[in-house]
Parts: sequence; structure tokens; C-alpha cells
Amino acid sequence: MARRAGADPEAKRIPAGFADVPEAPAPALALLGSDGTILAWGEGCRRLLGHRAEDVVGLPVRELLETPVEAVRWSPVQGDPGRHGGRRAASAVVKVRHRDGERFRLTVETIALTGADGESCWFVAITEAPDGVPTADAEAALLDRSPLAVAVWDARARLLWSNRACREIVGRSEVDPPTRSTRRAVRGFDRTAIEPVIRRVLTSREPVGDHVLRWVSPEHGREVVFSSSVFPLAPERGGPLGVCTVSLITKSGERERLALLGRAANQIGTTLDVMTTAQELADMAVPALADYVTVDLADAVPLGGEPLKRMSEAPAGIPVFRRAGQSSIHGGMPEAAFLVGDVVYVPPGSPFLTALYGDESYFEPAMRTGPGTWLDRDPQRRQLIHDTGMHSVMMIPLRARGTILGIAVFTRTDNAVPFTQDDLLLAEELCVQAALSLDNARRYARERAAALALQRSLLPQELSGGAAVDLAGRYLPSDRHEGVGGDWMDAIELPGDRIALVIGDVIGHGINAAAAMGRMRTAVHTLAALDQHPAELLDHLDKVTARLAEAGTWSPEYSSITGGTCLYAVYDPATGVCTLARAGHPPPMLVAPDGHARIADTPVGPPLGIGTGAYESVDLALPEGSLLAFFTDGLVETRQGDIDAGLDRLLAALQRPSASLEELCARVIARMTTDAPPEDDIALLVARTHADDGGRAATHGEHRGPAA
Repeated sequence: MARRAGADPEAKRIPAGFADVPEAPAPALALLGSDGTILAWGEGCRRLLGHRAEDVVGLPVRELLETPVEAVRWSPVQGDPGRHGGRRAASAVVKVRHRDGERFRLTVETIALTGADGESCWFVAITEAPDGVPTADAEAALLDRSPLAVAVWDARARLLWSNRACREIVGRSEVDPPTRSTRRAVRGFDRTAIEPVIRRVLTSREPVGDHVLRWVSPEHGREVVFSSSVFPLAPERGGPLGVCTVSLITKSGERERLALLGRAANQIGTTLDVMTTAQELADMAVPALADYVTVDLADAVPLGGEPLKRMSEAPAGIPVFRRAGQSSIHGGMPEAAFLVGDVVYVPPGSPFLTALYGDESYFEPAMRTGPGTWLDRDPQRRQLIHDTGMHSVMMIPLRARGTILGIAVFTRTDNAVPFTQDDLLLAEELCVQAALSLDNARRYARERAAALALQRSLLPQELSGGAAVDLAGRYLPSDRHEGVGGDWMDAIELPGDRIALVIGDVIGHGINAAAAMGRMRTAVHTLAALDQHPAELLDHLDKVTARLAEAGTWSPEYSSITGGTCLYAVYDPATGVCTLARAGHPPPMLVAPDGHARIADTPVGPPLGIGTGAYESVDLALPEGSLLAFFTDGLVETRQGDIDAGLDRLLAALQRPSASLEELCARVIARMTTDAPPEDDIALLVARTHADDGGRAATHGEHRGPAA
């Protein structure tokens, strides 16, 4: 490097480009004790002066100086009260000796630190002195010239000093005296993000790199995202005296937002359940975006139970909501005025209505809670806001396909950084995703409710076994697919005190399957009135189903897949014989009076709707007190296990049945659905046989007969 006018002829020049290239080695940083002893020596100092840390740590710094310590003239760093001549941070130009004996001039910048035990030291940054400057120029010092935002914090996580880049970014000309916490030292920084990291570095003495830190201007809402390195300022022996943060402005905040939206696409709307979807939205936003989030849904979205008051279309109308989801960074939800499932009321003139009827989000970075605000009409919320420290809020309407679904509210408490316009855009994107999922769930819930209502109206309201059998049954809709299938059961009294027991399963799910089930049940009642043999009845039912399918009136939704399965049995208490036939249906379970359960050996024909017939019946001779269990495949078949394993579990559940058939049904359903909700509808029908008044006990036996 060529010498410039005014340069010290005896000073050695530092290699060109050392402090200017972005890929330069670590800056020359050191730690000095209050008596001038070198406590720590960074790699940058070794590169600059040639001395290794093990050679100089413990030595007085004067041994490396050409300029006597007492002759050094310290110049205060602008805006920092402290030690040197009343300054805490100061700068000076000194002459030093390189390890090879050569001498050159450096600018030394110092910041005073005091440890928890009262020990004091100096954090020192060293760089080349500018030519032609007879005294230290703080504005030209290394840390102030650096484009990186540099800050020094003491052992109590209080800000001591920041360089010009940091001060310019956050819009401050100076740093407050070191008597305030991080939260007050520089307003706008998220103390919940930086203080734990500072304390961890102080405790572990290990640096932390690439820590993301956000600052938002309290006045303008301008946001800056930093990628920070935090390293301890500590001697080799003794506790850390503070930390230094070196931060680079980055656009990683945008990447974080995109990543959050990506996660939301996969984690919001995983089920067709409005409560689950609302909770997923709340969980997704906490703590990534807010400290506390609520999701309240309008009466247009049924959550179960009684419907809420209808929402008025007029702006003056005061709607009510129901709390569907909420999440907080605090355990116990201290911010919550309502619990999940509670009816939520909002006062007139509140921002909730502004967001709903104004067709835009309500955004208040700094909440106004004083007299004259809408909180005058809502003292409960005012008290909660005061007690929990809420200071920033966003209220975003949940709308989809022109329907008001509800409102999501995002607030901050512990995070001192107010919401920004970028936060608002992110929250609105999350709410758009959630609203579409909520609308799908709402439509599903409405259609499922209609299908359930149709199905229940088509199922028998009461099962009676007459004088022949005691009966009990259970129907359990699935939680998958459209939620309602075509499973059904019936008991039809026949002449001579006989009873027909029927169970079936129509292919498909939803309202069309329920309607097809109604047609099949009606057909069975019609054929049963003719007192047909079970095999003959199934043969006619197969033909009826096939004709309906050809005419397109069976199930329009499943035009290429029609029909179903059915088991039809007739029990005669006079003979103790049960005659049954199966059309593609699982076999019945038979439990003897002694409590032993087995699968009844019965032939099976093709499912209904194929039109091939060929059904065969079997006669089962049953002692009085025998128990028959009929069921659909949803009880024994899952995606995780085959039907044989399910049949074995059902047999175990039926062993030694209780005297109460209702208790037996409850026990069977509980044991068969313990691991997971049913994947298909479940129908279960159990019957305990009686003998006629003559008390003729039938003998055990099974014989088959052809269809009549």
C-alpha cells in the first residue's frame, strides 16, 4: 500500500484490504482487565499483531505499546456516557509493536464492562488508524465504520453500547444509561427472542451463531430482520462480563414467512372438522406470529349442539360467535375471557364488527385502551388486556365463498414488538387458508347432518323381538369419508311368533347411500310380508337391486358400483331353529348358553345387485338362551388389520356375555373401537333366544337347505 500525505513514516502499514473485504478474518477483538492485563486475545489480534493468545494472555498491554499508557489521549465515542473522562466508551490512536519488531499505528476502541461480582474490564476493538488524523476519530473507528450492527451487553443483559450502524437502523442517536433491561433499552426489539440467548451465552460461555432477531419501529412500524452472532466477553478464568452481538440485516424474515405458509398448507385443514381446523389455525400462529390467538365461528358454522342466534345482515346487528379454537404461549390461557365451546359476545361499536362488516382486517399495532375507546363498553376485556399486557392486535374476518364464517384475533403480550404490515399480510394469508378449510368442513358437517337425519329416519326407531328373542342394537357412524354409510338393521315380526332379523350394508357413503339403504329396507319389508324363505328372499332382493341399478335410481353417486350385502335370518321359537342366508355379508357369531362363542358355519352367496342369485340357507338349532350377534364389516375390518384378526377380537369380546344385552353391545363397541375411530359405519344386532310356552328344547345341530 502506498503511503499517503501525513502518514507516520515509522508506522508499518497493515496489508491492503484486510478490513475492507467481506471475507476478511474475524475483527481484532480483545479483553483487558482494569489494571491493563490482557484477559482474552482474539484470532483477529493474532493476525494483526502476530502474537498468539498463549503468549500474551496475562501480560500487561503496555508491553505491546510504543505509546505510553499515560500519554494516550482518549476521545469519547459519541452518545455514550461512561468511564474515560466521564465516558463509558472511548477511542484513541496508539503505536504498537508487531511480533516481528515492526511498529505501526492502530485505532483502539474500548467499552467498559462490569461483571456480576463487580469486576471491571475493557472490551477492545482494534483497527488501522486513518492517515492524517492526529487524535482518535470515533466516527472513523472500526466498529462505527462497520456495516454490521454491533452491540455490547453487560452480564445482566442490559445494553451498554451500540455502533453507528445499529443506532442508525433503529433510529436512535444514543443508548440509554445501563439501568434498564433489554425491553426498555431499545424499544422495538423482541426481548423474548434476544434475552434468553444472551443468558444462555453468559451461562455456557459458548457463542451462538445465525440467531434471527426482529426490530420494529414503534413509531413507523418499519421492520428490520437481523441474523446475529452472539459471543461471550470473558477472560479465560472467571465468569463472563458481558456479550457482544454482531448482526447483519437479512431478508430471512421473508423466508420464514414463506416457510410458515408452507407449513400451514399442510397442517391447517387436516380433517373435515371445524373445531379441529380452528384449533390448527390458532396453533400454527403461536408463537411464530402471535402470543395469543382466538378463532370464533359464527352460527353459519355448526359446531354441534343448539344453533346460535342468527347473524343479522344489518351493520347494526350484534352477532354472537362460539369459541372454536385458541392458543397461547402461556399455560392455562390467562388471556382467555371464554373457553373453547363457549358462546362469545361482542359489544356494539367494537373492532370485531368493524372487521366483519368493513370487509377488511382491523389492524392496531399499539392498542388504545384508555377512556373513549370501545373498551368502555367491555370492561371484562379491558381488565384482561391490562392484566396480561396485550399491546398489539389484529382482527381478521374469516370469509369463504361469500359467507361470514367467523373472526380470528391475533395479539401480542410478552413479545414487545408491535405487529407490522408484513405480519398483517401473513395473518391474512393464514386466515384465507383456514377459511377455505373451514368452509369445506362446514359443508361436510351440513351434508353429514342431512345424511344422518335421513339415515336415522329410515332406520327402525325401536327394535322388538316379540316373544321370540330379546334384542339390542347399536349404530355408530364413521368419522371418515362422508361420515354416513348404508349400514342398517331390522327386526320384522312374522306369523306364528316368528321373528325375522336383518342386517345389511349398502355400498358407498353419504346421503345417496342412506337413500339406497332406505330402498333396500323397504324391499326387505315387502318380501318379508310374503313370508319367503331366507334364501328365496335374498334371490328376489338381488333382482330388485339389479333392476334399480339399471334404471339409475339405486344410487346416482355410485352409478358403476351398486348393491350391497345382507344377512336375513328367521327364528322360530316353537322349534328353536334359526334359518338364515347371507349375500356377501360377514358370518354371524353364535354364543352358547354356557358362554362359549364361535363363528356360525353358514354358506355365503354373492353380494346383492349382481343378479346371479344362487343363495343357500342354513338351519341352526339353538338351545334357549343362545345368543346371535349380527354385524357389518366396519366392526371387524380396518386398514391396519385384516378381517380375520377382527373376527378373533370380536369372538373374545362376546365370550361369557352379560345378562344385559345393552351392556354387551356397549362392551363390544368399546373394545372393538379402542385403538381408533371407526373407518366405516358399524351396525351391531344381538338377539337372545326364547323357547315357546311348551318349553321344547331344541337340540344342537346345523343343516342346510336350498332356496325355496
